[in-house]
Amino acid sequence: MTTTAPDVAAARRLEGIACLVGNTPLLAVRLSVRGSERTIYAKAEHLNLTGSIKDRMTLHMLRRAYATGALRPGEPIIEATSGNTGISFAALGRSLGHPVTIFMPDYMSLERRALIGSFGAEIALVSADEGGFRCSISRAEETAARLGDAFLPRQFSNQDNCDAHTVATGPEIWWQLQAAFVEPDAFVAGVGTGGTIMGVGRYLRRKRPDCRLHPVEPASSAVLAGGPGGRHRIQGVCDEFIPPIVDLDFLDEPVLVADGDAILMAQKLATTLGLGVGISSGANFLGAVLVQERLGPEAAVATVFADDNKKYLSTDLLHDEPVEDGYVSPGVELLGYRAIRRSCHTCCDPASCREAPPAGFVPDDEPLPACPRPRRGGAGG
Repeated sequence: MTTTAPDVAAARRLEGIACLVGNTPLLAVRLSVRGSERTIYAKAEHLNLTGSIKDRMTLHMLRRAYATGALRPGEPIIEATSGNTGISFAALGRSLGHPVTIFMPDYMSLERRALIGSFGAEIALVSADEGGFRCSISRAEETAARLGDAFLPRQFSNQDNCDAHTVATGPEIWWQLQAAFVEPDAFVAGVGTGGTIMGVGRYLRRKRPDCRLHPVEPASSAVLAGGPGGRHRIQGVCDEFIPPIVDLDFLDEPVLVADGDAILMAQKLATTLGLGVGISSGANFLGAVLVQERLGPEAAVATVFADDNKKYLSTDLLHDEPVEDGYVSPGVELLGYRAIRRSCHTCCDPASCREAPPAGFVPDDEPLPACPRPRRGGAGG
């Protein structure tokens, strides 16, 4: 494959915006469950460029596509999505000069559709009667095949989705927990494509083979647990089929969360701690609480706040939600949180420091501070 000047220019533009994605804070959330205090660790993925964890996958896939020649400057990007992936590809794709077309079910929130359109992408809506998400995927495939030169990310079957979290999200979680002198006993995440839990899980299990990995899914659509698909309000989680990149044998048993309980938990995170996160983040947090209940209150359980609440302003997230028997959120009291800083292991990019200054510019030669952090085998420094 021959690399052309436009290819190099596009790759440089991509790297120019890469620092806006990832290296998010890890929040140590203090809580009390029925009077027992404990901590849950949640990665603040709602702070990414477009407000969701999908920016990580999109950035990684675009890097890989440029590197392999699967995507060339100016070629169209076409994808099926429940919203966040579409928003991310619309923003990043348009910033790189690509026309973007998104196929998505028409029952996703109005905000998701509006955000995709605001970035200049074309939206093709598919009704539930037409086949919903499955039909969105098939129409994206048909359109890409018809155009011939289009890039189709195929987030549900593309291992680059998992790899994005193996090379970035997983290491970030591990090293941020190390900064808190903690090793993870479990990682919990909702499954939309499954990329997050598979990718993060692979890295964490390399570091700690006994780390438990629990997927979260709606109680009314427990497909991973072997049940039938059903309607639910946790957008972006469980599209009524098991994605090809999900290996159930690699994962521990699914954790089921009622959508109403997830809404109540997301509301409580906002009103009590000022954390504006989406419904799936409420589900992830409750999933982490349930896993910690099994392992014990001292267990270190990590999860992700997958997106922000701005994509849910027209949904039940902003309405009064009734409490039902069996809900977990009413027994959760949020006490506060602290943000664990970004880790030097994942934040430092030596390659970006190699650029020579222009003629006439004299860099400040003040040395970097010595790191006092203790390390295995001796003191830090």
